[in-house]
Amino acid sequence: MTDPADPAPLLPADTPGTPAIPPPPPEHWFADVLAADGGVVRLRPITPDDAAGLERFHTGLSDRTRYLRYFGPYPRMTPKDLYRTTHVDYRDRVGLVIELGDEIIAVGRYEHLSDRAGARSAEVAFVVADHHQGRGLGSILLEHLAGAAAENTIETFVAEVLAENNAMVTVFRDAGYQVQRSRDGSVLHLEFAIDPTEALLSVRDSRERASEARSVGNLLSPRSVAVIGATPLATRVGGAVLANLLSGGFQGPVFPVNRNRTAVRGVRAYPTVRDIPDEVDLAVIAVPAAEIGSVLDDCMAKGVKGLVVLTAGFSETGPHGFAAERELVEAVRAHGMRVVGPSALGIANTDPAVSLNATLASVLPGRGRIGFFCQSGPLGAAILGEAAARQLGLSTFVSAGNRADVSGNDLLQYWDTDPGTDVVLLYLETFGNPRKFSRIARRVARTKPIVAVSSGRNVVRVDGEPDLDRSLVRNLFAQAGIIQVDSITELFDCAMLLAYQPLPAGPRLAVLGNSAALNWLAVDAGRNEGLTVGEPIHLGPQAGPADYLTAVAAAVTDHTVDAVIVIYSPPVPNAVAAFAEAIRSGAQSDPETPVLTTFVADQGMPNLLATRGPGGMLERGSIPSYGDPERAARALARVRRYADWRTRPVSQVVRPQGCATARARELVAQWMASGTDHWLSDLEAAELLGCYGIGVVEFREVRDADAAVAAAEELGYPVAAKATGEIWRNRPDLTGVRLDLWRPDAVRRGFTDLAEISGNPVHIQRMATKGVGCGFRVQDDPSFGSVISFGLSGTIIDLLGDRVYRALPLTEDESAELIDAPRAAPLLSGTVRGRDIGKPVDRAALAELAQRISALCDDLPEVRELQCEPIMAASEGAAVLYGRVRIGPEPNRFDIGPRRMA
Repeated sequence: MTDPADPAPLLPADTPGTPAIPPPPPEHWFADVLAADGGVVRLRPITPDDAAGLERFHTGLSDRTRYLRYFGPYPRMTPKDLYRTTHVDYRDRVGLVIELGDEIIAVGRYEHLSDRAGARSAEVAFVVADHHQGRGLGSILLEHLAGAAAENTIETFVAEVLAENNAMVTVFRDAGYQVQRSRDGSVLHLEFAIDPTEALLSVRDSRERASEARSVGNLLSPRSVAVIGATPLATRVGGAVLANLLSGGFQGPVFPVNRNRTAVRGVRAYPTVRDIPDEVDLAVIAVPAAEIGSVLDDCMAKGVKGLVVLTAGFSETGPHGFAAERELVEAVRAHGMRVVGPSALGIANTDPAVSLNATLASVLPGRGRIGFFCQSGPLGAAILGEAAARQLGLSTFVSAGNRADVSGNDLLQYWDTDPGTDVVLLYLETFGNPRKFSRIARRVARTKPIVAVSSGRNVVRVDGEPDLDRSLVRNLFAQAGIIQVDSITELFDCAMLLAYQPLPAGPRLAVLGNSAALNWLAVDAGRNEGLTVGEPIHLGPQAGPADYLTAVAAAVTDHTVDAVIVIYSPPVPNAVAAFAEAIRSGAQSDPETPVLTTFVADQGMPNLLATRGPGGMLERGSIPSYGDPERAARALARVRRYADWRTRPVSQVVRPQGCATARARELVAQWMASGTDHWLSDLEAAELLGCYGIGVVEFREVRDADAAVAAAEELGYPVAAKATGEIWRNRPDLTGVRLDLWRPDAVRRGFTDLAEISGNPVHIQRMATKGVGCGFRVQDDPSFGSVISFGLSGTIIDLLGDRVYRALPLTEDESAELIDAPRAAPLLSGTVRGRDIGKPVDRAALAELAQRISALCDDLPEVRELQCEPIMAASEGAAVLYGRVRIGPEPNRFDIGPRRMA
């Protein structure tokens, strides 16, 4: 790459783009990022204060690295070079540094070149300290430099690289850009557009997945553990976690840390982490919150890679605790570490090669293939106890407490790549990055089922309605392929089926058993859950094991059956082992058909229907047993819906034709000049919607009767007159509307009436074709980000809450599914229960409208709320009668830019 001293740098006062007093660096360019090895690094804009640190960084580079970067010997940076490098304008000249602690470990920059062919281009260059090369820092710098350049309307990067600099060539080649190459002797000239293509985003997501999985893997597979605050008393936090580590058979050394003891539980103890002679990968902290600061200093000095903070007293205590928690996370990340907690129950890994039980739980299930994440410590302990009671083995477990750093998103990334995990269980109280959660969950659920309990805390609105909250969570989880349940019992009911049995191929359920009442209970429960269930197979109260074996074998081999529920209720107390064995044998006739049971006689049936692994936990092939047939049917139905979602082809976000995005952004920038959050006027909203091909039925805003008549003449009769003002919009009594005005006198009368009652201007609008009323709304949900909803219009529909929700952006298939999802959607088909009620509406037009709204909201993050309602859906097209748009300052949208930790 070009030597900054060739041509020689100009004097500071004469250097274009080198301000004597640089502007403040953009705050959103500061980021914590995970390197390829899972360690944390801090990236930020360069400032004049970095001159000394940059000089140390440059001096510390090897001769070989300096040669590859500067094309020749360059042992020291001159004062003029330092000035030019550290004094930038953050527009045409940008510099970024990556640091670990107080040490700069990588530097990148771009500098605007002369515009060519109307395109703004810039030269890009970066260099990484020798002992941090191979960690993916060059890729991180390139991503963030490209993000900064895009903000500054730079379209193309160019770079000069020595052909022998294979590492740097690889960074550019593997970044996902379409790179054009040319060669001049030993120098390669590279040029590429920096727009975020699908290939680029795919590379970014792949690197993010790998680094986050490695980061969690470092925590869950440490080679050594220190317990800070260790004590011999098992009733104390430090004593309980130390006892679990030792009794769990952890495969590495455990170092108790206690200032007042030389040994704890027979293991040599140390006054501080610094005094431990060996390396420490993981530190479990069990000291009072007031002592965390000094402990953290020791861990940072020791080079500990990860922390589990069991200590409470942080954000859960109020603003002061929240500030202390943020300081903790910032300090930990600045030194390359991750932290689980505070107020965590701990982490566990049942892999025999690790055998890590760094938790406070009194019971830990054995080895299995289920990963579990939750936040609450007490709840986590109860969950582990329930899993052990059901003999559900776990692969790994994380209770993240306040989730100040490591989150459910991190664990999903890890489990996605973990060959030892087949099923993921989540108890979610809050979300970190909802858009990212949805993106990761969609990918993971394609191969590994995710079952999640939503606690109700994760959706919080000032005007929140519990029923709305539950509907929103259910809809958005289903969109991402997540099996949503309402309780821990239901969580494990689904987990048992997913862990032991195959997915059902269809909705057809066979029910058989010896109790007619329970058989019909299962049938009704299955039908209520949307399964296809015929007459139950009554074996009669006198049925013996042989009858069960024959009936189960016949059911699982029946090509018209996708799943079987078997019920056994002994007429008199007797042994049930023979019946359990008969059911097991019958189910083996076709292992691809899932079988569920209800044994009324004995709740310990898992012991009799089990296939056991080496650790004693149940394994694949075990037949799950439920306390009643309704629970079995409910679990089966949820798993069936997931199986159906998984078989659908992956749909893509398709951008509609005819979107004037540049014009829309100009308009929004103009309207946002005040910087305040506000609703656009009706005319402004119509103009913005029109940029995306969303045509509001033509209207005129008038202030006197003559203008109303003139507007009607221009638009063409018939017209509608509409009062303006919030209280007159979408009223069910139509007080603020006059429809089907065919003559000038009717228009005058309509205008006069509406102007008198509202005191505002009146809209004269061309009448649309009659149709079915419906509407789209987009809102910012505090838990899920931008959410679109669709429903039919009408007071009764609103009271019933018959709206469906999807996270943005919508894929092509999701746009169509959104239209068919409301319970009242059959009204759009023109036929209800076989009765003709009119012509079917143009569903494709509604789906395209949903896609256009999705594109608008995705392109324009300043759009905080949007309504297109009412819409008249007719047999030919859909007419938007009214549009509202609220704009405001852009929220944080870290998930669509360069990689960064939330």
